[in-house]
Amino acid sequence: MARHLITSAIPYINGIKHLGNLVGSQLPADLFARYQRARGHEVLFLCATDEHGTPAEIAAQKAGKPVAEYCAEMHEVQAGIARGFGLSFDHFGRSSSPQNEKLTQHFAGRLYEAGLIEEVTEKQVYSRADKRFLPDRYIEGTCPNCGYEKARGDQCENCTKQLDPTDLINPRSAISGSTDLEVRETTHLFLKQSKMRDRLRAWIDTKTDWPVLTTSIARKWLDDGDGLQDRGITRDLDWGIPVKRGDEDWPGMEGKVFYVWFDAPIEYIACAMEWVDAGKGENWERWWRTDKGADDVTYTQFMGKDNVPFHTLSFPATILGSGEPWKLVDYIKSFNYLNYDGGQFSTSQGRGVFMDQALDLLPADYWRWWLLSHVPETSDSEFTWESFQSGVNKDLADVLGNFVSRVTKFCRSKFGEEVPAGGMPGAREAALIEDLTARIRAYEAHMEGMEIRRAAAALRAIWVLGNEYLQEAAPWATFKEDEAQAAMQIRLALNLIRLYGVLSQPFVPDTTETIREALRCEDMHWPDDVAASLEVLGPGHGFSVPENLFSKITDEQREDWQARFSGTRG
Repeated sequence: MARHLITSAIPYINGIKHLGNLVGSQLPADLFARYQRARGHEVLFLCATDEHGTPAEIAAQKAGKPVAEYCAEMHEVQAGIARGFGLSFDHFGRSSSPQNEKLTQHFAGRLYEAGLIEEVTEKQVYSRADKRFLPDRYIEGTCPNCGYEKARGDQCENCTKQLDPTDLINPRSAISGSTDLEVRETTHLFLKQSKMRDRLRAWIDTKTDWPVLTTSIARKWLDDGDGLQDRGITRDLDWGIPVKRGDEDWPGMEGKVFYVWFDAPIEYIACAMEWVDAGKGENWERWWRTDKGADDVTYTQFMGKDNVPFHTLSFPATILGSGEPWKLVDYIKSFNYLNYDGGQFSTSQGRGVFMDQALDLLPADYWRWWLLSHVPETSDSEFTWESFQSGVNKDLADVLGNFVSRVTKFCRSKFGEEVPAGGMPGAREAALIEDLTARIRAYEAHMEGMEIRRAAAALRAIWVLGNEYLQEAAPWATFKEDEAQAAMQIRLALNLIRLYGVLSQPFVPDTTETIREALRCEDMHWPDDVAASLEVLGPGHGFSVPENLFSKITDEQREDWQARFSGTRG
């Protein structure tokens, strides 16, 4: 039994996320966690809400609530939506937790002792209109590198180049739009990432199996221009983790908080502490400390490409720089962007489908299947309503749903609601088992390699085999000539339904539960031996005919949804 630590990039607290956010981290992470559990491995799957920084303050202000109250409420909202999508987190924590506060301050103290933090008096942008210093991401302007007009003061989303606010052309406040900005002096702590550059490069050089997307972004930050830059890790804000040197006050840093990008990844570790403190698990250190048993853990992170620099460089610099035996990530699965219907998802414009709206329209498995089978692995992909309709109707309804319906209804009509006895399998059944075995082994290989689109295609091909068998065997015709042989064909097909439930559970978990309940089967073990797995449901085993597993999306529904989600959320 292997041990898998899995983390998804933690979603920001300021509002409900759209489908692009879901498919870029949480959903594929859940797929991998469910698969590893199904194979009998020990899994700790962690996520949290990212609650600090200016966006949280501004969102709370717009909602007319104290920021702590707003964050607590939105954490519950996001946790509820995650449950709605079947995201199987072992714990869904909060970066504002006492555990994360203490651990962040601990790391800062260790980095200070290692000579990796220095105080820097710098010039920072102050907005007179907003009466506040503007964090980097709340200054917008034109990127000096690529000319993108909505570049942020920390990074250009278009070309991913790391920026400082003073690099921007025609800067403005992203809060008010005001150009009435001035530069004032303030003192902050900087993590001396430049001193860690060679060590980080050597570590990344060992990751020859990582996606090109991940390593190319990391190397760009390491080597572009003057190379990896030192990074400010504190901010002039009210909301956040107070700056301390471990348990001690930090002279000169009174009233300042740690930068959200410093404390947010540390929450991955703190989340495991929260998991224990919530009574859900024990001994978090065996997952995170290599001197306490984490040496045999495989740690996989899932994230969108915009998060890669912080997880390949800044967070590892924090862990390595601490000099303590923390577990480093083994594999980073990064994703490109999912675009929406000829443009981009836009939270600010309400363009696209948001997670709560999606669940109001259709059950979670419809979305899970389409998103995972179109995940933007090697390039950006696009959600269109036509593609979504086609994926649901042709894959889920016509292939998987139709097979389950035909088999169970035919059995009920001819043999009753129990697995029929009689007949002996022959060459056709042996060939089916051989084909199934080959395809299941291919499916497993894609899942192990986190080749998600290929895994989805392999799973669909397994579903197709059952339909092809049904067409060739034609038990409805066999029944007229040889009732016992038809019984054998239907017995095999009923076992195929159980097999499909097991294999499909990482993709469509609610559907799997419906299948399990209809078949009244507690044995949902992985089919290491395919032939044996097709004999689990023996003669006389009772079942019920499930309701239609999937309803088809009509053209009228598609057109209505396309119009409804073209612009304004409401």
